[in-house]
Amino acid sequence: MKKYSWMVDIDDYAPLIGEEAMERIVHKAHRLRDMRVLHVSSTFYGGGVAEILSSATLLERSLGIKSDWRLIQGSPDFFSVTKKIHNALQGGEINLTRLKKEVYEETVVQNAVRMDLNCDLVVVHDPQPLPLIRHYRKTCPWVWRCHVDLSRPNPEVWEYLRAYVEEYDAMIVSLPEYAQDTSLPQVFIMPAINPFSLKNGEMSEAEIKDRLERYGIPDDLPIVAQVSRFDRWKDPEGVVEAFHLARKEIDATLVLLGNIATDDPEGQQVFESLLRHKEERVHILTVEDSALVNALQRRAAVILQKSIREGFGLTATEAMWKGAAVIAGRCGGLEHQIEDGVNGFLVGSVEEAAQRIVQLVRDEKLGKELGRRAYDTVRERFLMTRKVEQYLDLFGAFEPQFEVNRKRLSASGRPAS
Repeated sequence: MKKYSWMVDIDDYAPLIGEEAMERIVHKAHRLRDMRVLHVSSTFYGGGVAEILSSATLLERSLGIKSDWRLIQGSPDFFSVTKKIHNALQGGEINLTRLKKEVYEETVVQNAVRMDLNCDLVVVHDPQPLPLIRHYRKTCPWVWRCHVDLSRPNPEVWEYLRAYVEEYDAMIVSLPEYAQDTSLPQVFIMPAINPFSLKNGEMSEAEIKDRLERYGIPDDLPIVAQVSRFDRWKDPEGVVEAFHLARKEIDATLVLLGNIATDDPEGQQVFESLLRHKEERVHILTVEDSALVNALQRRAAVILQKSIREGFGLTATEAMWKGAAVIAGRCGGLEHQIEDGVNGFLVGSVEEAAQRIVQLVRDEKLGKELGRRAYDTVRERFLMTRKVEQYLDLFGAFEPQFEVNRKRLSASGRPAS
């Protein structure tokens, strides 16, 4: 198995998924060869959506699907509004004023004017670009992919957004419990990881040690870490509190490593609020370094993902892939990844998190056993090939319209791309 690579094709996955699964995926893709699929999102890095699209679009390309990825642009005011909408979709409060709606809608109009669409299928990710569909002559299917926890959306914001959602041909959410009362078909596709990326590929002990030393992270004591965007839904304050409780019984070092997505203006505020906790054994870092994430998840005795709301939680998936012992919040997609006490622990409070930290630091054998099962879980259920195959099945549902477009272009003498 390759160490890591910027370019991965289906053959690289054969040792992990088997020849039969690989051939099945290739066969499904062959029927759709040259289908032009356009993904639209709001940021190229920072957060799970960017992680998924950066790998999925390349794998789709390697299978013969002409997959493209475009970004919408916006001012700080726009991303401030869309962050509030994001929070409201996960149950937060919002004062959805006329001015907020104008900022949101007008920015999307401006993006529509700049963005030419020449494709067979459009996949729009999350609420930021959602209204784009209103500003094009619809010549192909449109799919809305919502990545957040939609189990209890704010009624006002959902009612506002549903008017746009109803214009799509299908809606993808991560879990059945995120389904909504809409007239369009809903598909459930859980996220997945690229095991060959710099963040997830194999690392030697020397590489791990070098990366930790570069950022001044000591490994003389067991490391307890949370790797996540600086977002209040990830409960970093609760992680710090749980660590301080655990330190009454064990010696350890806490590392909070996060990034600040370009479409999340609250991230900087959360990061700055955490800096008051910094001390010799509490390290708080915001850096874009995939190799550091990899090294930290491989070296830590305990990885936390103590989320309060979580659309899925790919950082937990990444840690599980590396055989880490993971403690996660009892919410959203984390409950679909972790079976409590079997391949990790689920917790519902700071006190529970502290107890599990103490248990795992004291019982290294238990941590290794949970990590072994966690790795098997990811290999069987959460690799990028599974997600791409589900997307191919969805694309295949629109194959008749794709064939009509292909014949129309052939008759007109215009190229398909």
